Amino acid sequence: MFSSSASLVCLFSVVYGLAVVHAAVVHAHDHLPTRSRLPTNWYHDDDHAAHILFKRGPTTDGVNYATVGSPAWSANFPQGTPDSTKNPQPWTDALNAAVTAGKIPDIPPSKATGGNPVYPNGLDPNSAQVCSSTYKCNTNPDVIWNAPDGVVGLAFDDGPQPASDQLYAFLQQNNEHATHFFIGINILNNANEFITAFETLEDDIAVHTWTHPYMTTLSNDDVVAQLGYTMELIHNSTGGRLPRYWRPPYGDSDNRVAAIAKEIFGLTTVVWNQDTEDWSIPSGGTTNAIVQASMTKWLTGPKSPGLIILEHELYPQTVQAFMSAYPLMKQNGWKTMSVAQIQNASYQNSANDSDVVIPQTGILLDEQTTAASSTSSSASSNTASNPTTTNSPASTSGTNLGAASPSGAGTALQKNVASHMFSVPIGIFAASFVVILSALAIC
Repeated sequence: MFSSSASLVCLFSVVYGLAVVHAAVVHAHDHLPTRSRLPTNWYHDDDHAAHILFKRGPTTDGVNYATVGSPAWSANFPQGTPDSTKNPQPWTDALNAAVTAGKIPDIPPSKATGGNPVYPNGLDPNSAQVCSSTYKCNTNPDVIWNAPDGVVGLAFDDGPQPASDQLYAFLQQNNEHATHFFIGINILNNANEFITAFETLEDDIAVHTWTHPYMTTLSNDDVVAQLGYTMELIHNSTGGRLPRYWRPPYGDSDNRVAAIAKEIFGLTTVVWNQDTEDWSIPSGGTTNAIVQASMTKWLTGPKSPGLIILEHELYPQTVQAFMSAYPLMKQNGWKTMSVAQIQNASYQNSANDSDVVIPQTGILLDEQTTAASSTSSSASSNTASNPTTTNSPASTSGTNLGAASPSGAGTALQKNVASHMFSVPIGIFAASFVVILSALAIC
């Protein structure tokens, strides 16, 4: 029988040997995450006060895009009305495929008249076949007209403009967010205002076409050009985000145009249910007093349906019209929110300006189905494409953005642990092994 002291020496030797092994292994992978009982959410909510202390720039999809406002950024984008004969071939192919599949209604383009466009051969704009939003047909379920009850959806058209600066300062002062339906050519010409809207305000950016035409007067290819170039520029200027919404200039859309936007680019059409005609204040078409009278009527009236009011960041007068009406929204108990946030996601591949961006293979809807297979590591090695190429990102409409975390992460961590186990220096293992054998021999 061993003495008690010998037993203690034996036990100590074995424990010491095992401790050496454990310490070596822990040291080799002590940077790996460990499981512990933590709150369900490991992060603060976006409105937590801590966020302002550590605020960073918008997240991206990992692609190195040209700096907004630089010559490289604006290169290869049209300086005027886009020539649809030069549309990227994938855009044309996607359009032709949608037409062949019967997804684009065969409606002839309308004719510009100086007022509301007129359809040829007496075609009824309010018919189920056409359903022109210019003529207030609101039976197309893919077109948004109203906000939820009690909500004023904030949105502004025709920016960015020099007048936008005053609006942006007011929104920031009042901690409000809005959707900006931007014109492509205006983004090129007012890059600083664009940066303020997206990066400083973290507002939602949406499509308002490239040059603001009556969309129902255009051919299918011209509709694609007006939407595609605007979407591409916004995508390249927001870290790879794909707009989810577009608004037709003058509210001029129909079943054909709305279908092209949806089937080719995954865009949802947004119009409005009230119009102040604020855009005509500078020309004398209306006055701020008349606008405020209309606003008072709407904001003190029924809260069902909610309001989407057509407003513009076009002139100082239009900005002032909104600023004058804003107190009425609060005094009468309306909830104000960005139109794009009404359905909880501003972009097709990102929830907002600060959320994760899912890398895409292109801006077309049919390219969005392959998004899940792309990775940020491969995207980071690419540079941003211009509209004349086909390698720019897009997304899957209706994707649950809350689940946009890399798949297989747990498996990768398990492999990482295993590799660290075998990366422990062999000398440490050998020494500890000798200690354990010696202890066992003594025992």
